[in-house]
Amino acid sequence: MAARVDAGAGLVPPDRYAELDTPVALVELDVLQRNLGGMAERARRAGVRLRPHVKTHKSTWIARLQIEGGARGVTVAKLGEAEVMADAGIDDILVAFPMVGRAKLERLRRLAERVNVIVALDDLDVALGLGEVGRGLARPLEVYVDVDSGLHRTGRAPGAASAALALEVAKIPGLRVRGLMTHAGQSYGARGAAVERVAVDEARALADTAAALADGGLSELELSAGSTPTAFFCEAAKAAVPSLTEVRPGTYAFNDVNQVTIGVAEEADCALTILATVVGRQATDRMIVDAGSKTLGGEAGVGPGHGRVKGDPTVQIERLSEEHGWCRVPPGSSWKAGDRLEIIPNHVCLVPNLVGEMVGVRGGRAERAISVEARGMNR
Repeated sequence: MAARVDAGAGLVPPDRYAELDTPVALVELDVLQRNLGGMAERARRAGVRLRPHVKTHKSTWIARLQIEGGARGVTVAKLGEAEVMADAGIDDILVAFPMVGRAKLERLRRLAERVNVIVALDDLDVALGLGEVGRGLARPLEVYVDVDSGLHRTGRAPGAASAALALEVAKIPGLRVRGLMTHAGQSYGARGAAVERVAVDEARALADTAAALADGGLSELELSAGSTPTAFFCEAAKAAVPSLTEVRPGTYAFNDVNQVTIGVAEEADCALTILATVVGRQATDRMIVDAGSKTLGGEAGVGPGHGRVKGDPTVQIERLSEEHGWCRVPPGSSWKAGDRLEIIPNHVCLVPNLVGEMVGVRGGRAERAISVEARGMNR
């Protein structure tokens, strides 16, 4: 039987973070370090390289922590993030998004002149544009061919279809096919042991494509898998598919309600929370907090509600307006205006891009500001 939780158990004591105004994103530094170290150690045991996705935190300070902990370069979602990371001295960057259009290609050329860049693609026309960039560089531009391992968002089907594209890309002057990549986003629909099966299937999709490419003369490729849920099972994936070389998790740095619901993390592993204030108790069963969709992101997530109150499952965040969080509370609870609580976001990757700055905390006290330099870098 689950332990009883008293209504109001999530109340943050008045003297805790008293100097901070709300809403504010808190990062528990000890939890962050534990999360980063745990994934780095998992990758080491598996014998795969860790190339973390920095779209989760968008912070150069956290990216450097990841690299200092053993990560080999970083992954970014957009070219703007890559430019920020390069400006911070990070010189090995995978842009896991197709580069299309003259403006982007010119920015990519300038970036590739100063750091090592790999670009993802799944379309021959996109590859032709990248080839023009590569021919203007001192060395060929490296690319990962995106393989669809089941999400059906980007990538060609594994095996022959992706191999055929990769062989055509390899013929384009100015390009070098460095490897294959995939993102098993369907893992967010799995639970428990099923996530491990997705991780193994993800790796096999890459290996099947690599086998087809070997017949065409392309070999010794990087095989790069990417999602936080499947990265937790990279040891099983590597055991099943020894040719797997790289994993690209992002959310693991902070974790969130989605990861807890899937079963790869616990509430204690969630490093980022939103400190919010109750601004009114409008009814016996309802209160409003000062964190809405412009702070929490508004994504429903894989579980009920719009976030989870740390330490108190009796509070349900039922709805978000732009600046209001609508909370259902037990009628007998003592919540009142001025009380503060911490909310674990459903999808934490949205939060840094909204708040712009996070506060690193330890032992109930603010320790450092964490800038989000890549905030808004969505182009």
